[in-house]
Amino acid sequence: MTAQTKIFRIEIVLADADPVVRRVVEVPGEASLAVLHEVVQDAMGWEHAHLHEFDVDGARFGLPDPEWDAAVADESKVTLSGLLETGDQVNYWYDFGDDWHHRLVVEEVTAPEAGVRYPRCVAGQGACPPEDVGGVFGFEEFVEALADPAHPEHADRVEWWGSDRFDPHRFDLDSTDRALERLAWTPLPAAGA
Repeated sequence: MTAQTKIFRIEIVLADADPVVRRVVEVPGEASLAVLHEVVQDAMGWEHAHLHEFDVDGARFGLPDPEWDAAVADESKVTLSGLLETGDQVNYWYDFGDDWHHRLVVEEVTAPEAGVRYPRCVAGQGACPPEDVGGVFGFEEFVEALADPAHPEHADRVEWWGSDRFDPHRFDLDSTDRALERLAWTPLPAAGA
C-alpha cells in the first residue's frame, strides 16, 4: 500500500436472513472484485465451494465463461477504486442453487491507518449459514429443527450437521478478522518506524 491508497469500508448483509448476518470490512481500493469475492467468502464464513457473481448497476462481474454466459465481465480486471465510491451498492450472489444474495454498501472511503493490516473485518453480527443448507428458507428450518428435539427433521439435521448446536446469533470478530490475514496487503509503516 502507499499513502495514496484509499480504504473502502464496506457493509455486507446477507439478504433476507433472520437473524441478521452482517459484516463490515475494510479493503484497499486497488483490490479487484476477485479479491473482494475472497474477502466476502472469508468474512462471511463461506467455504469457496460455489459459483458467484457481482452486479454493479446492472453490469455483471464474475469468472467469465463464454460458453456459459458471455455477458459476465472478468472480476479480476476491475478495482474497487475504478468502479465504486461512497454510497454505492453492489449485489453479490453466491451459490446459484441456494441463492445467497448479499448487499454490499460502500459506507465510506478513507485513508489507510499506519501499521494496520488490510483487508480487515471491523464489525459484524450473526453466524453464517452452513453451506448447502437450502438457502434462506432452508436455513430457517435448519435452525428450528436443531433447536427442537420434537421437530420432524431434528434427527436428520443433527446427523447432517454433526451436532444439535448452532447459534445463529454467534459472531466472533477476532476469528473473522484472522480469516482475512491470508489476503493481507503490506501495511504502511507506523509513525516513527
